[in-house]
Amino acid sequence: MPNESPILVTGASGFIAMHTILKLLEQGYRVRGTLRELNKETALRATIAQHSSATDALEFVRADLMNDAGWADAVRDCEHVIHTASPLPLYMPADENELIAPARDGTLRVLRAAQAGGVKRVVFLSTIAAIVSGHEGENKTFDETDWTNLDRDVGAYAKSKTLAERAAWDFVRGAENTNGMELVSINPSNVYGPFLDTHPTTSSELFITLLRRQVPGSARTKFSFVDVRDLADALARGMTTRDAAGQRFCCVAMTPWMQYIALTLAKNFSARGYRVPTGQIPNLMIRALALFDPKVRIVVPALDWDYDISTTRIKTVLGWQPRDPETTLVETAESMIRLGIV
Repeated sequence: MPNESPILVTGASGFIAMHTILKLLEQGYRVRGTLRELNKETALRATIAQHSSATDALEFVRADLMNDAGWADAVRDCEHVIHTASPLPLYMPADENELIAPARDGTLRVLRAAQAGGVKRVVFLSTIAAIVSGHEGENKTFDETDWTNLDRDVGAYAKSKTLAERAAWDFVRGAENTNGMELVSINPSNVYGPFLDTHPTTSSELFITLLRRQVPGSARTKFSFVDVRDLADALARGMTTRDAAGQRFCCVAMTPWMQYIALTLAKNFSARGYRVPTGQIPNLMIRALALFDPKVRIVVPALDWDYDISTTRIKTVLGWQPRDPETTLVETAESMIRLGIV
């Protein structure tokens, strides 16, 4: 049975964090969530209450990744922290430090507060981008021993998360971690699953693009993904599984070609008037469009990149199993339609 110590979830208003809070409440935990501004609390609590009757076990505190204030109170009496807070904008900033500073410095701020507060274990939400980025064209199966190649131009987000995860491991293995606080890193791919509110995420962009037929077809690129509910389960398991300490875990349900996603959406939604483009755009056309469209230009390095991601460790150590990928895609789209996102 869960003890009375609250679980701290940072960045409580995020898509992943909300599902993680729901998972923890379902399992009987008390949950404390951090918010940059407490004026979000009323709406967030109402959203969570639509899916859980245990909101009496939920509290919120104010804490910002870029400020020391509030973190000592946030971690007080907590044995475990699930750190999900990190900026992931719809469009990348001109200055990469707008992402790197809150990701890396914010992670160290959370870890230092947790260590000083006697927290036993921090579960860090990293990303598969901290594993595969910068390796475009390497047709192989990636696993937890791989790291992003920062010598290549990997983009601000992948760089920010890689630097943040590296800094986290350096901290827990360093002299500053005097009480032996443990770290677990969960590295998910693209995260889909039911939306709980109408706030857009980077995960929604692909579905909007396909369901609104904003493109004539799919590029020949792979698009790994995982269900947000399965990711929340992995974060919870990472918190409680003894042998998880000191390990990274690739959290991926499937690594299909993008066309699979389009075909699945077409199969399930074309009868309802959604004209999902199911064809594949020739690479030559993609490269030509990239000369004029920076959004298309991002795709070019990944054309024909035939890679996979191993999930042996997460299934073996955490006992984790993802749900059927088609269910994830359909229920993501259903929630977006219901909420008027598409």
